[in-house]
Amino acid sequence: MPFVTSATLNKRYDVIVVGSGAAGGQSAYTLSMEGARVLMLEAGRKYVPENETPMFQTPEEGPLRGAATPDKRFGFYDATINGGWEVPGEPYVQTTHAAAGRFDWWRARMLGGRTNHWGRISLRNGPYDFRAHTRDGLGFDWPLSYTDLAPYYDKVEMLVGVYGNNDGLENTPDSAPGCLLPPPKPILSDLLIAQGARRVGVPVIAGHRAVLTQKLDFNTSPARLHPGNPTAQKIIAADMQARAACIWATPCARGCSIRANYQSTTVHLPPALASGNLDIVTDAMAHEITLDRRGLASGVSFIDKTSGKECHASARVVVLAASSCESVRILLNSKTARFPQGLANSSGRVGRYLMDTVGSSLGGQIPLLESLPPLNEDGASESHVYTPWWLYQEQLAGKLGFARGYHIEFGGGKRMPGLDTLAGIEWLTGGSYGKKFKEDARRYYGSFVSFDGRGEMIPNEGSFCEIDPQLKDKWGIPVLRFHWKWSEHETRQAAHMQKTFKEIIEAMGGRVNGAVQTDGAQAIQAGGSIIHEVGGALMGRNAHSSVTNRWGQTWDVKNVFLADGAVFPSNADKNPTLTIMALAWRAADHILDLMRRKDL
Repeated sequence: MPFVTSATLNKRYDVIVVGSGAAGGQSAYTLSMEGARVLMLEAGRKYVPENETPMFQTPEEGPLRGAATPDKRFGFYDATINGGWEVPGEPYVQTTHAAAGRFDWWRARMLGGRTNHWGRISLRNGPYDFRAHTRDGLGFDWPLSYTDLAPYYDKVEMLVGVYGNNDGLENTPDSAPGCLLPPPKPILSDLLIAQGARRVGVPVIAGHRAVLTQKLDFNTSPARLHPGNPTAQKIIAADMQARAACIWATPCARGCSIRANYQSTTVHLPPALASGNLDIVTDAMAHEITLDRRGLASGVSFIDKTSGKECHASARVVVLAASSCESVRILLNSKTARFPQGLANSSGRVGRYLMDTVGSSLGGQIPLLESLPPLNEDGASESHVYTPWWLYQEQLAGKLGFARGYHIEFGGGKRMPGLDTLAGIEWLTGGSYGKKFKEDARRYYGSFVSFDGRGEMIPNEGSFCEIDPQLKDKWGIPVLRFHWKWSEHETRQAAHMQKTFKEIIEAMGGRVNGAVQTDGAQAIQAGGSIIHEVGGALMGRNAHSSVTNRWGQTWDVKNVFLADGAVFPSNADKNPTLTIMALAWRAADHILDLMRRKDL
């Protein structure tokens, strides 16, 4: 496999892609499969999930029985390596530590980035989501429509493998025929949740997740993915055959050694490498885009973390796909006499209008699920079903007091027991030990449900990042300083989540665990905690009010593109990863077209 070092780089590439996650993996895949010579720079270490994934280990085989630690915030088995909200030697500055104004920045320092541990919920933005300002006068419209992106949603779903149904619901788009895989059956708690939700007027439908419930269609999909390119079709057909359908072995966040779920490391990079057109350098800390005398990008400067040396790679085009805030950091640190406020920042909007997903959670216990016999509830680890936002018309009429919606993710079932499976059941038992505790454990195991709301944040001027004037990381690179603000639209939305969750739990005949927060400021989770940050280099219709055009191409430097969530003008309630990949594929097609025409 063509992993190279800073000493063995080619003298010049067609494209440098900074980052290897959803945006970087998709960009490198599309460009290299269509013949461009691509160099990928990844700040983290090489990671091979086929060899490193502890798929069949049970909790007693892990340190601390697999419990979370400061280095492994989601538990020992989470696939994240050398990353998290804190990375040793790579600080960032929070202007406040209060939950209301704090932003926690997640980074994944590993090949594949966040795609190795993400929830894999794969939802399309709907037509309303691209015209949010037109609908309610808040935030920004996108400079493209759902129709523009729909063909790329189709391609991404066919390539990575997404299960789900077409339900024909408002602003929850259907996929084209042949794009979706069959969803797994709901487990028992899903059925009870759906029953309770219907009683209070809340729909529940099949989830959409990037997990293979059956083998991919390697006979017809390759021609749809790469029309007129028999070489690419042959490569991806062989790669699709090498991926196995899910065997429901262990949670997807561990990674997947059989390549049944989507990770950039197992889906995008293998065929891209097989094309012979992709080189990858890991432990390469990119920090500056360099310019030539014409004011065009000439390449990327990076620190070789293995040696500490300053290095440079050259290319015709630079694609930033390092995650929203990291891409912003690189732009702001790329200062020249021509761009004293940072590269591509003539609008002054680089770093501005950061967004995360609104989050709020609540759990409960369901007596109907107590003392059940053993059940086979193996599945895709989560999200067999979910609730899309269902109150568009009431919201448009101004009846809710907040302008944007949320979806609901559910948890439940008899999952693999861990150290915390029955922690804190004293609220039900009053406290027990010995034989009585064992009886309580058997009684209550599998009877708990959880609800997580994931909602839209409206961009605001108080949420942004900038370069801190003093602090640098261990590599000598200036770090980001974050400012954060929730509006009442978000806090009221979080309070509505809590009310809805309570109603569903009670409609199931259940009991709520803990307090139901009626104060949205208490209900909402801190910025960055959902790990869905987008914005910071918004796309738009003109250079005065945005950083890039509708292709992710910066207005100021025509051979610099942004392919990650930094370009999002709004952050719909839909998880952003599928949209990031669709935008990255579309941008890569545009780059290829411009290079063929010699416009780049």
